[in-house]
Amino acid sequence: MFTILQAAAPAAQGGGLSMWIMLALIFVVMWFFMIRPQRKQQKELQAFRDGLKKGDKVVTVGGIYGTVCEIKEGSVLIEVDNNVKIRVSKNALVKDFTEPGQ
Repeated sequence: MFTILQAAAPAAQGGGLSMWIMLALIFVVMWFFMIRPQRKQQKELQAFRDGLKKGDKVVTVGGIYGTVCEIKEGSVLIEVDNNVKIRVSKNALVKDFTEPGQ
C-alpha cells in the first residue's frame, strides 16, 4: 500500500504543470477570439468619430438617424428632419450602415 502512494506522488506534480499550461492556453484562445476583435472594433469606431465631417450620415445609439451639420470638440449637431437639429455627444454616434455600398 505504501508503494502505491509513492507512485502517485510524482503524477500529482506533473498534473499541476499541465493545469497551468491548459489555463494559459484558455487565456490565449479567449484573447484571440474575444478581446482582440473588440479592440479592433473600438479603434475603427473611434477613427470614424474622429473623421466625421459635415454631410456624413450617422445614427445615434438611441436609434436616431441624421446628417452631420456642425462638429465641435465633444459634440455634433445633426439634422434629423427639415430644420430639426439636435446636439449629441460624439460618443453617441455610430455609422449609418443603411446606405448602399458601405
